[in-house]
Amino acid sequence: MRVDVLLESFGSRWPEIRDGALAAERAGFDGVWLNDHLAGSVEGASHVLECWTVLSALAVEVPRIALGPLVLNVANRDPGTLAVMAATLQHVSGGRLLLGLGAGARAGTSYAIEQEALGRLVLSGPERRRSVERTIAILRQVWSGAVAPAAGFLRPEPVPPILVAALGPKMAELAGRVGDGICVPVGSMMAELVAVARRACARSGRDPKRLLVTGSLATPPERTQLPVGLDADRLILYVAPPFDEGVARLGEIVRQWTAEASCRE
Repeated sequence: MRVDVLLESFGSRWPEIRDGALAAERAGFDGVWLNDHLAGSVEGASHVLECWTVLSALAVEVPRIALGPLVLNVANRDPGTLAVMAATLQHVSGGRLLLGLGAGARAGTSYAIEQEALGRLVLSGPERRRSVERTIAILRQVWSGAVAPAAGFLRPEPVPPILVAALGPKMAELAGRVGDGICVPVGSMMAELVAVARRACARSGRDPKRLLVTGSLATPPERTQLPVGLDADRLILYVAPPFDEGVARLGEIVRQWTAEASCRE
């Protein structure tokens, strides 16, 4: 299992995020992720940097580990433009992009406020799920290099895996049916959601064992919280500023997990 960090960047500036990502790479983590938000006020902060711009800069500054958004709200970007953006970042990063997608917030939540402030409709659950599915279809179409009557769209090499965020069984089914992987929070629902996604993947005619499973752990783990039996290919640990201190602490915890796992073998 690969272990990544998500830098909780609300209120942070570029030098802090850059240094946090560099610290994660030095500490041996396998990837760096950023949330996709536009208004700092949804988390009580003065600002938040736009994640795709920062990921593009990190692709140059941090040369080894994977990069990804956890996760892009499909309402924030036109899917055709996003396809070329993703192909470009895949090119700039040398093939290190993991493309996380999500349906965005439902109406009445704090995260929906930033959508409403920018004049975007906050759709119903079924409509938001259809938007995710439509976005994935357009991404793959544009990545083919041609969409009549135009051609010459940049093709990503390799095609980045599309990971769909799921908090419930309907999104988990969508992730397994049309995505390359699923992003789920670590917790009591994780096994059930992964099972739903794998069944949907099998029904779509694909090998469910190839579905990429990513678990996110927002609460800082303690030494006693060894994720025994975690059914995931990647584990994403959230870290808040100051990033250098948080990354160092998480690095020590992961080393303890690795040592304990070796003792059990």
